This record gives sequence, structure tokens and C-alpha cells, in this order.
Amino acid sequence: MTELLIQTNKEQRKIALVENAKLLEYYEENDTIQRKEGNIYIGIIKDIIKGMQSAFVDIGTEKNSFIHLKDILPKIDEKTEKYDETIDISDVAKAGQKILVQVKKDSNEKKGARVSTHINLPSKYLVLLPNTNIITISQKIADKKEQERLVKLVKENLTEGNGAIIRTSAEGKQQEIIEDIKNVEKKWNSIIQTSVKPNSNKAKLLYKSEDIVEKMLIDLTDKSIEKIIVNNKEEFQKLTKLKEENNEYKNIEIELSNNQNILEIYEIEKQIEKLENRKIWLKCGGFITIDKTEALTAIDVNTGKYTGKQNLEQTVFKVNKEATIEIAKQLRLRDIGGIIIIDYIDMKEQENKDEIEKILKEELKKDRTKTQVEGFTKLDLMELTRKHICSHKD
Repeated sequence: MTELLIQTNKEQRKIALVENAKLLEYYEENDTIQRKEGNIYIGIIKDIIKGMQSAFVDIGTEKNSFIHLKDILPKIDEKTEKYDETIDISDVAKAGQKILVQVKKDSNEKKGARVSTHINLPSKYLVLLPNTNIITISQKIADKKEQERLVKLVKENLTEGNGAIIRTSAEGKQQEIIEDIKNVEKKWNSIIQTSVKPNSNKAKLLYKSEDIVEKMLIDLTDKSIEKIIVNNKEEFQKLTKLKEENNEYKNIEIELSNNQNILEIYEIEKQIEKLENRKIWLKCGGFITIDKTEALTAIDVNTGKYTGKQNLEQTVFKVNKEATIEIAKQLRLRDIGGIIIIDYIDMKEQENKDEIEKILKEELKKDRTKTQVEGFTKLDLMELTRKHICSHKD
């Protein structure tokens, strides 16, 4: 059974996604931290930084945001095309110029937000990519015929000049996708209309992205969240209204609990406390350590107490295999993003390395965010990247 627990206390909101009493995802929101990722603004270019091919953009927040030349130029499919590196940013951007941007990464104590003119507007079955002709499909949809059917369906129903990323939840759907395209394009047209104010020279928020709970409900439509438990009346009323407005949520039970600490259910609080641990023990007796730095996250695999009953290669492979399943779980639980390097215990046989990479890719399919496994490097380190779901955890 998949459940969502939402505990609201004073200035803090805690959100736990639970499956059969096991914590899958956990997020915290504070009133003092305003999440901006996904928001769309009319911004004003303030300064051009020629040496970095970048610019600072005022979007009306305390700190100016940052945009790179690549995020100003029209979006391309980087698998088949390359950006022209000879273009000078001062030829495409001027101080005082108005620019429509979306926040791709939230600001932190040191840096302003990173923004782009490449807009992504997520919906249930696709992500709309305005002003492109790019149509791609989730790698989790493996059937080639289904891929072709979905691409054809989306192409036929998208307005010319719009592209899309087809989501995993679109698999097997037809009319639902057509309706989804209509709705998301209507939303985009509304955003464009509110942006057209020629006499205004102020930065302005045009569109506020979904909060974490709404995003989870959209992303997990195909995973059937069966129950939502909340301890706040306003949250209960908001979700009840959302359920009434969206037919696909009709089977979700929404419960208002009198218990102010609903995270006591299934001892979720104890599971949350373990997320602070650097060392995570494996059932076999081995362990992994997770160390986050500003540049990347390093994960080390160790045999620990496990000595094995077979030869060294099989002992190492067993620990690495168990560690791989736990690593995929921890990446999702801790919402670890950016570059991730895994230092597995050395394996001599190539087939064992291939199997570990295969298991990692399979386990990461359970994650609802984008991950890219680059494979083992020459130094036998596993390299991958993962996109944050909740960026203010940086």
C-alpha cells in the first residue's frame, strides 16, 4: 500500500511517501525557505559577463539570478546537434532587455538562482517544451512499437512550435494524452498572455510551479497512491478539492488525523532519523558511506563484517550487489542530486561489473526523477548524475 503522510506544524511541513510501512521519499518545507524551482518570470538582464558567456538577471528576488549563453540560445537536441561556440553573448543579450525565464536551480546562501529561457511545463503525461520541435520519450518505456505510437500521437496533437517529453505514465494511454496536451497548452498560452505588457520594465512572477505534494501526485499518477493522511484541516480541504477536480485521484482516500505527529505511524520518524547517518549497514554485514561535497557526492562500498563463504570475487560481488540496491534507495530517500561517484570494491571479472551496472540501472527506474548512469571510469569508479526533486536541499 502506497501512502502519503503530510504533517504540518507551525512553520514546518513534513512530507513522507511510504510503501508498505517503508519510507521511500522524504521532504521538509519551511515558511522561511520559498521554493522557486519551476517558477516562470519576466526578468530584466542587468549585467553581461563576457568572460563567462553569462549574464545576471533580475527576477524580482533578493539575489539576481544567473543565465548562461547556452540557456539563452534556442534549445537544441544535444544528442544530434551542437551549440555554436563562436557566438558572443553580447550579440544575443543586452543590459535592460526583458527576458522570459524559468528557474532551473534554486538560490542558496552563496548564489542566486540559475535560470533558462528553455521552459519546461510538466503535466500528467508529458512535459511541454514550448518553442522547440523536440519530442523525446521516457527511457522507461522500452517497447519500440509503443514508443512510435506515443511519438506519433503527441506530434499529431501538439500545436506547431511546441515540443514535448513523453512521460512513463503515458504508456498505454490515448485520449487522456490528447486532453492533457490541450490543458497544458492552455496553461502555456495563459502564461504568455500575462507576460505581454510592453510598458512594464519590472521583473514579475508569471507562473508558480506546483508545490511538492501536487508534483508528487502528478508524477505518481501511474503508481496509485491509495491514501493520504494529513493533520491539518486546511491541507485536508485543499487536497479534497484537488481530488474533486481531478478524476484520476478519485480512488485516493484522504484522511484528517487528530494525531499531531502522524509520522509516528509505522515508526517513520525513526526511519527519517537514519537519513542523517553517514554510514549505512547492509544485511550481509558490509556497509556504504555517503559523503556530500559542494562538487559531488562520493559513495564508498566496504565489506565490513562480511567475509563470505566462496572465493574473494563472489564475496565482493555479493557486497557490491547489495550495496547497489541500497544506494539507489538512498539516492531517492535523501534526494541526492548532481554528480555521484560510487567506489565499489574492486571486481576482476567484467561480467560482474556489467551485472552491477545493469542492477543499478534497474533499481534507478523506481526513482521518479532523471538519472543518467555513465558506467565505470578507467579508475573503476561508477559515475552517474541525478536531478534533484526538491532543489532547496542543496
